[in-house]
Amino acid sequence: MALKSIKRVKGRGVQVPGDAIDTDRIIPARFMKCVTFDGLGDYLFHDVRKNDDGSDREHPLNEPRFRQASVLLSGSNFGCGSSREHAPQALYRYGFRGIIAESFAEIFFGNCTTLGIPCLGLPKAAIQALACAIDRDPDLEITLDVELAEVRYLDQVSPATIRDSARTALVSGRWDPIGDLLEGLDQVHAVASKLPYMAT
Repeated sequence: MALKSIKRVKGRGVQVPGDAIDTDRIIPARFMKCVTFDGLGDYLFHDVRKNDDGSDREHPLNEPRFRQASVLLSGSNFGCGSSREHAPQALYRYGFRGIIAESFAEIFFGNCTTLGIPCLGLPKAAIQALACAIDRDPDLEITLDVELAEVRYLDQVSPATIRDSARTALVSGRWDPIGDLLEGLDQVHAVASKLPYMAT
């Protein structure tokens, strides 16, 4: 049985502005010494959110009005740098379920897709218009329509970009290749049992 179909994601938004925000800024390397990904959300954007003494810096994610946000807005080439899976894991563990940016680093985009996090691309002007709407009303509901490849809020409909393979995987519930493999485990065993070099 396929995983959950992800056709649409709805939620409040927050903008973390900037271009080429890399994976080390999303989750600094020193917090990657973990056996599981649990708790990584606590360190999301740590070095730009926290002072050395642990107190909060001025940052959108530290503003109480954006605490319930589950849709992240950003600039171009989001998630560039190293291919660490910890970056999308940290975003997911923090509570983000969708990302809107001008463009995405390829490996980061793929890692997000295999976690079930849709990444939709919008032009800079459309992102800025959405960011202004969020600033006016942090409770604004945003819809990332994966199936139709568009972003909706209020009476606005913005055509978005998403790789066809990712859209198909998310909508069909085939976004986790490991889950796909485990689903077909009986078939794997059946084929393996017929191979002479697999005989015990």
